[in-house]
Amino acid sequence: MNTSPAPTNAPVAGPSWQSLALEPELAAVLPELIQLRRHLHRHPELSGHEQQTAALVAGELRRWGWQVREGVGRTGVVAELGSSAGPEGEPLPVVGLRVDMDALPVEERTGLDYASTVQGLMHACGHDLHTAVGLGVARLLAAVVQRQPQLLRGRVRLLFQPAEETAQGAAWMKLDGATAGLDALFGVHVFPSIPVGSIGVRSGSLTAAAGELEVEVLGEGGHGARPHQSTDAIWIAARVVSGLQEAISRRLDALHPVVVSFGRIEGGRAFNVIADHVRLLGTVRCLDNDVHAQLPAWIEETVHALCQGHGGEARVRYRCISPPVHNDPALTELVAQAGAELLGPDRVQWLEQPSLGAEDFAELLDGLRGTMFRLGVAGPQGCSPLHSNTFAPDEGALAVGIRVLTLSLLRWMDRPR
Repeated sequence: MNTSPAPTNAPVAGPSWQSLALEPELAAVLPELIQLRRHLHRHPELSGHEQQTAALVAGELRRWGWQVREGVGRTGVVAELGSSAGPEGEPLPVVGLRVDMDALPVEERTGLDYASTVQGLMHACGHDLHTAVGLGVARLLAAVVQRQPQLLRGRVRLLFQPAEETAQGAAWMKLDGATAGLDALFGVHVFPSIPVGSIGVRSGSLTAAAGELEVEVLGEGGHGARPHQSTDAIWIAARVVSGLQEAISRRLDALHPVVVSFGRIEGGRAFNVIADHVRLLGTVRCLDNDVHAQLPAWIEETVHALCQGHGGEARVRYRCISPPVHNDPALTELVAQAGAELLGPDRVQWLEQPSLGAEDFAELLDGLRGTMFRLGVAGPQGCSPLHSNTFAPDEGALAVGIRVLTLSLLRWMDRPR
């Protein structure tokens, strides 16, 4: 990861942070937002079950004067502020911000005094912090409407999304019209390899396309003492795991990387019985859309060949989880300029490589311009990786995310049209 010397020196349209005079408002609300984030961290909810989180979010938004819809995309919340028409009836732009709310089935081991109180669940991906950032932006924009309404030259829509971890929530919300009429969409995700006080930006591909892979290996059971009289599904499954990796390195273009990782294996009934059935569950990641489109057929062909070559059979199922996130260059530059003004040019990292992680923010960008940036959360002692049971982001990132997004949204609405 390299740091660009600075964003481009293109002229910046719109208000400066100083002219907005929002720093006292942020300072006043920040302790409340930190406590709110800690409350969410103590009470995580799984994908599609974010009822209490959504109720809290909706209540706070209504308190600050936002128009709120609940139950969007099952447990999502959509809120709007501002006008969609000018003084002479001309249409004004509608800009969106999406943050996610769900937690993971991870047992927390951080030792924090506000650690999860729900056994087996944890905000191990920072979505509690994302939610608090979204609420902070909502609070500051409400202050803008009260004090300087002329600065909100359009309508802002906040999307508090469920079920990002299962890559379902974005599609649910889109089906319920959450992106209808939007002209642009911004997003944010915490990043443990970037220090707190910095952000990471990248134009073009930010994340990979992702798929879910299920392979059933079918053999023939028998006595463990006489494996030659059976077809060992466990042995064949091991060949499938290693054979796929070998095939990737020799049959696919190395300039278009593909990652296949199996995270779960089930099979066998007893220690002395040759297994006749093994189930493998894994994920597939790829940066190139054309390659990703070919992968389901290629994987099925390869797995069948591996199984049949060792006397077994296979059933292969592939589900596309999410396309890659593609960041619009102009919107990315806008975020970079806001970050440079607020944090300093040396605190804006231009990321050279995309991530092989997946993000269903991409589903919301179908037919819509958008950008997502990385919010640094590594404190002086570093930060554990995402999805780790010791993941503990530095809460100093909360104010950084709120400032960068608030300024970016206002500048987008004030840009020349």
